Amino acid sequence: MSIQLTSISKVYGTQKAVNNISFEANKGEIVGFLGPNGAGKSTTMKILTGFIQPNEGVVLVSGVDVITNPIDAQKNIGYLPEHNPLYLDMYVREYLQFQASIHQVEKSKINEVIEKVGLTVEAHKKIHQLSKGYRQRVGLAAAILHDPEVLILDEPTTGLDPNQLVEIRELIKELGKDKTVLLSTHIMQEVEAVCDRVIIINKGKLVIDKPISELKTSNEQVIRVTFDYKLEEQFVKRLPNITSFKNTTENNWVLSFESDEDMRPMIFDFAQENGLKILGLNAENKNLENLFRELTN
Repeated sequence: MSIQLTSISKVYGTQKAVNNISFEANKGEIVGFLGPNGAGKSTTMKILTGFIQPNEGVVLVSGVDVITNPIDAQKNIGYLPEHNPLYLDMYVREYLQFQASIHQVEKSKINEVIEKVGLTVEAHKKIHQLSKGYRQRVGLAAAILHDPEVLILDEPTTGLDPNQLVEIRELIKELGKDKTVLLSTHIMQEVEAVCDRVIIINKGKLVIDKPISELKTSNEQVIRVTFDYKLEEQFVKRLPNITSFKNTTENNWVLSFESDEDMRPMIFDFAQENGLKILGLNAENKNLENLFRELTN
């Protein structure tokens, strides 16, 4: 396993930022790491990269214990944090030469990385002259310069225009062929386009860990319905094939069904049989965005 977290917890005062999280990731796998703001994503990534230590648990990167041997573990990690730290008064090439000296990488590698991330036309400029999107490219270039086995990317496409976004997505997919990539983002379409697997955490706990292919082939339906009367939960439970339900406001329900058939006619019949009027009835695709809202709301 390139990444292996076992029973990781981190406490700040009385708040448990990360609560007993465990997951693994293999070489050649791109994993989307999702969660709402404050869920514990950045804390988990900082633990994984050795910037902070957990209160409990074991962290291995390429078989090296990050907690007891962080320097050796970090040699196998390329990290692009959310707030990309750059020396703005340095030239792009100068900055990458500086990074190469830290990692003891041959300077010939710099041109290769500049071309790979699409910085060739901007390499002669100082970093403060670059747009936010190009600064992200500089950070990504620094992260892959020493050819690490594991890439930790926290919001890597922030500030990119649509054309740049496609290019960086393709680069991440290419890098993911022979590396382990942990990608944190709030853009669900990005995860669906790039990732092989998705992990969602909420309030410090892991709530789902599934391959993207399983989510796309799910026959679960989500239907939002508004009745003219407030129903009790036990009444809603009687609906056939229902797997979960949520009363969002007094007369509004979000209903999930496991079925290949469209369940809206069944809900209509159910309402007629029980003397109810339907004021609104909408089906939603069971995509990653809906799943995210359902698990973290």
